[in-house]
Amino acid sequence: MTEADTNATAHVLRAHRWRAVEATPWLVAVVAFFLLPDYMTLGTQIVITVMFALSLDLILGFAGIITLGHAAYFGVGAYACGMLSAHLGWTEPISALLAASLVAALVGWLSGLVLMRYHGLTLLMLTLSVAILLQELANTYSGFTGGFDGLTGISFQPVFGVFEYDLWSHTHYWYALAWLAIVFVIARRIVYSPFGRSLVGIRENPLRMHAIGAPVFRRQVAVYTVSAGIAGLAGALFAQANTFVTMDVLGFARSGIIMIILILGGTGRLYGAFVGAIVFMVLEDELARLTPEFWEFGVGLALVLVVLFARNGILGLFDRLLSLITERSR
Repeated sequence: MTEADTNATAHVLRAHRWRAVEATPWLVAVVAFFLLPDYMTLGTQIVITVMFALSLDLILGFAGIITLGHAAYFGVGAYACGMLSAHLGWTEPISALLAASLVAALVGWLSGLVLMRYHGLTLLMLTLSVAILLQELANTYSGFTGGFDGLTGISFQPVFGVFEYDLWSHTHYWYALAWLAIVFVIARRIVYSPFGRSLVGIRENPLRMHAIGAPVFRRQVAVYTVSAGIAGLAGALFAQANTFVTMDVLGFARSGIIMIILILGGTGRLYGAFVGAIVFMVLEDELARLTPEFWEFGVGLALVLVVLFARNGILGLFDRLLSLITERSR
């Protein structure tokens, strides 16, 4: 092993260790509950959005797989969870959630077997087409999905048979936050594993990874499947929290917004999903309250400023500021 390889391995091992600063978003989530108990409906949606953005970061930020149709798997998870309850009477929340995630992962694996054979603009259009096709299926089979009117009749038992759902979404908030913690630990282990490092190599130079014998296609399909499963889990949480599913869960707008959120926070960083989701959704909520007609202009302006002055997102900007402070202190 060369000295460069040894240094790279040591860097990965150091990065894999948990650092004290990583507790910040979780402490913020706990403190927010006690300081803003009346805003837990918004808090629940933020937590779900963070999970959805995290699923996109695995394929876009680390594997370099571009997509405009990631809402397809979010929507599959939402509809699967909703239909299990509405049509089959499956009201146990945790098992229904896991079942919906598995359905989304299966759809992700089947579509990934086709999609991962393409690159660039072709891949971009194909991912968008998958979401459009699934949305049209939801419209065609409205007897099962509710069509444009939405899927109703969704209800679930209390979590563990103990924790009742309340009007302020307190139970939903902790329930979603617990699932986010589990998903984050899994995503973090994937990213810092040899498999995760190979994904970064595929993102940077797939031809070279082919040349050294890495199974590029299989690894892309594998991470795409995991990403779809996590997106489906987020969609299932959305269905359980809202007890209502409409066709917009499969829409292009949802795919576009989640990409904007990830760009705002910073791709390929895991915690960029946290920062981007909080900034976007709080900004959206406040601007919609101040100027209902022009809130989209404010969000668009924020995105333009981030793209122009913080190329690696808000977290990238923080890194640059920290580096400047460190250099001046020497």
